[in-house]
Amino acid sequence: MNETSPRGERIAKWLARAGVASRREAEKLLATGRVRVNNTLITHPASFVTPGDLVTIDRRPVDAPERTRVWRYHKPVGLVTTHRDPQGRPTVFDALRESLPRVISIGRLDLNSEGLLLLTNDGALARRLELPATGWLRRYRVRVHGHPDPAALARLAQGVTVDGVRYGPIEAGLDSRRGDNAWLSVSLREGRNREVRRVMAHLGLSVTRLIRVAYGPFQLGTMPRGAVEEVPARALRALLPPDPG
Repeated sequence: MNETSPRGERIAKWLARAGVASRREAEKLLATGRVRVNNTLITHPASFVTPGDLVTIDRRPVDAPERTRVWRYHKPVGLVTTHRDPQGRPTVFDALRESLPRVISIGRLDLNSEGLLLLTNDGALARRLELPATGWLRRYRVRVHGHPDPAALARLAQGVTVDGVRYGPIEAGLDSRRGDNAWLSVSLREGRNREVRRVMAHLGLSVTRLIRVAYGPFQLGTMPRGAVEEVPARALRALLPPDPG
């Protein structure tokens, strides 16, 4: 899944695969002069690393990337998806520190959202799978307070502009309704920050529960809240799109 050319692998991608940071964050490490290869300062992300090279950040060695691994995690409400929270709130990574190596999330779920969160030790993969160009559908079960208009939900398939922000096509349908509460099925491909909540508010609906049930071919299934399971290597090879390099 991670082939290299005879010249080796680009340093930014190598650092991302090593789980140091996303590729974009790795490029910032390079630009600020914190990365060396064989004791030579490297600042350009197109520089190459070959097997056996010594890579350091702030003069501390970085272990070579391991094989790509992915975990499914049933994120509960009350955790933020960040490594360090300035407000001191508990994080996903605090909760998993004892059971997993250093991992990066593939996309995010906000504090009050729950459900499937994919985790990986490969930052380059995380970045690739987050991009809308990958075309992966994110599917949600959404409980709202209010009275959904099926016609308004159907129009979301054409995209919608909310407070000057244009959101792409969203598939939304009414599953059930009881009194002032309803359950919706919502699917989208972009997954912008708080997109579902903002679009529902635009329709006059308040989201009271948001559960991600699928991210591309990966499913939440019957995993208990707080559980984490590694995706077997053979299944992972079948599920992941080809790496464009």
